[in-house]
Amino acid sequence: MMIRFQRLFLLIVAGWLFWPRPAAAEAYVWRNVVMRGGGFVSGLVYHPTATNLLYARTDVGGAYRWDDGARQWIPLTDWIGPEDGNLMGIESIALDPSDPRRVYLAAGTYSRGKAAILRSADQGRTFERTEVTFGMGGNEVGRFNGERLAVDPHAGAVLFFGSRRDGLWQSRDSGVTWQKVDRFPEVARMEERQAVGIVSVVFDPASGGPGRPTPKLFAAVSTTATNLFFSTDGGVTWQAVAGQPVGLRPNHLVLSPEGMLYLSYGREPGPNGMSGGAVWRFDPQAQVWTDITPLPPPDAAGPFGYGAVAVDAQHPATVMVTTFAHWQPHDLIFRSPDGGAHWAQVWREDTVWDSAGAPYTQSRRPHWMGSMVINPRDSDQVWLTTGFGVWCSGGATQAAGPKPMRWEFMDAGLEETVPLALISPPAGAHLLSGVGDVDGFVHADPEVSPAAGSFAGPRFGNTEALAFAGGKPQVIVRTGTGRRQVRAAYSLDGGNNWQEFRSEPPQGNGAGAVAISADAGTVVWTPQGGPPYVTRDWGAEWQACAGLATGLRVVADAVQPQTFYAFNPRSGRFYVSTNAAAGFAGTAAVLAPGNRDHGVSICATPGKENDVWLVAGGAGLRHSTNGGTSFTQLASVQVADSLGLGKAPPGKTYPALYLAGKVGELRALFRSDDQGVSWVRLNDDRHQYGWIGLVTGDPRIYGRVYLGTGGRGVIYGEMKP
Repeated sequence: MMIRFQRLFLLIVAGWLFWPRPAAAEAYVWRNVVMRGGGFVSGLVYHPTATNLLYARTDVGGAYRWDDGARQWIPLTDWIGPEDGNLMGIESIALDPSDPRRVYLAAGTYSRGKAAILRSADQGRTFERTEVTFGMGGNEVGRFNGERLAVDPHAGAVLFFGSRRDGLWQSRDSGVTWQKVDRFPEVARMEERQAVGIVSVVFDPASGGPGRPTPKLFAAVSTTATNLFFSTDGGVTWQAVAGQPVGLRPNHLVLSPEGMLYLSYGREPGPNGMSGGAVWRFDPQAQVWTDITPLPPPDAAGPFGYGAVAVDAQHPATVMVTTFAHWQPHDLIFRSPDGGAHWAQVWREDTVWDSAGAPYTQSRRPHWMGSMVINPRDSDQVWLTTGFGVWCSGGATQAAGPKPMRWEFMDAGLEETVPLALISPPAGAHLLSGVGDVDGFVHADPEVSPAAGSFAGPRFGNTEALAFAGGKPQVIVRTGTGRRQVRAAYSLDGGNNWQEFRSEPPQGNGAGAVAISADAGTVVWTPQGGPPYVTRDWGAEWQACAGLATGLRVVADAVQPQTFYAFNPRSGRFYVSTNAAAGFAGTAAVLAPGNRDHGVSICATPGKENDVWLVAGGAGLRHSTNGGTSFTQLASVQVADSLGLGKAPPGKTYPALYLAGKVGELRALFRSDDQGVSWVRLNDDRHQYGWIGLVTGDPRIYGRVYLGTGGRGVIYGEMKP
């Protein structure tokens, strides 16, 4: 028995020693490819006493802290890894009024995914976490409502959180453990697929004193029925506030230093639409409600609600509010010096919106103004969030004067886009990106938001696919979404100018995948919901690619103009065309079906004919050197999420491989300089960026890699000098 045990022990040790594992992390520097903004900043929270301590939350891109000295945002959640990618959507932020070091994040992008309360005692430099059972929806309806997470101003260990579906929760140990508040009223949920629930919790500091839990607090619920409740015993029991307005949903609840409550309302929670808005003031002492709506919606069913509301801490009667979904001619910003008795509309025709640091925003009007805060130490400084970033004005006290307000786009460091496509051609700009909601960019310098803004020429809502010709890299094609008649374009000058294709394929709905042959003579487009089609005259005529099923993505060989590849993840069959995509035939290779949860893609190796890599998600990584006739499985790779190729290492001719996936049971980002025989980890635990869905190397700079994240924009890494 002892001999058998010793043999087993030796086998285990040997397996551990010889199992393929990545080498220690290589020293890399990580930065954002600068776009500035691009996504919905859903909330802003100022610390009430610390100077210029401001935090921002986003719907899919994590949380940030403002560095006033550097005038830029510092990302706080880049340490979140792929297994926890759902935590990148921040449902709410809460600060401890008695301790400026403490910050709490309610993290969860979608209600059905993982959710957690993240706790920091050093202003977000490091976090501890408590996974919770109540779901969160940082990217669901009502995501700018708030704040639903709150810290007791007199007893910092006490927190409350208003959930979407599971009622009110309390913690008495600084967020480590949570208990449901059983006696909070059952309230109606939205009659929609996604619940919004309790959108705001506010403590009344005047009701208590230091060292003891604050007895009085309020909670607002997103329902058109009774929606505002209060407690006078520290949240144990609750009752409805008398005389409250009904018929609209509250989305923001703010308590002024003099004890007045201000609430903004809409019939819908937003942000996709809102109607029938209003603004009310409630005096808890006198038990009096006052309708202070600056401008009632002219049509109760039309798009016009109210979103953000802010109070000046130094002048508590000064209030600012914004409309929401008032598209024509634009949303409105109102300011009142007397608690809403009189209002001035301060977004005038001559208002200045300075977006010099982000040229792509110059054609975009501020919209989805979901959160507004006034600096508690500076009544002039007001911050405003929009659907594509943050704006700041330093002239709030003179807003009603003769000079127009000037707003500056303050998104330095705050990069919250969702890249959908990345290419790095061997000539011209180093990077082109297709981006959700803002089309895409040509990045001549990754440190500067492109001077020309988004793509010149045809504009799409999303650019979802990009490809360049292997032998003529200045010829680039892209597809996207939007209201255009033809949702594909081509460039003959490296992306500086674009022309629309002459038509779309007869089946499908735009977007989808696109490929272009090495000699730029053939384009294959697989539109959404349609089969692959081929054109040789920029869309004047289309021909169905024989032999391929609907929805299959096609990739061109990087050298041979007649060769194209496709893979069917459902059947595991690999297909090749040697007649310029006119027809495809399955090869002898029969592979395990891909895992759609991890993605399936084909990478044609630059400069290598018939050399392709198959990324099959949970089925790992495979390599073919004979045009897909057969494949070699890389035993070292357990999971392949995305693969990219870049400049060959010094002294070698084969490109470096960059992989987001799992090697040696470690989920991370890797590089291989020997065709996948060995791997070195590139990122560390502080630079994970949630989910990495796209990877590509730079063909001109060895070691440089570009990452497309699920909400933190495009990241690029380079070896430390």
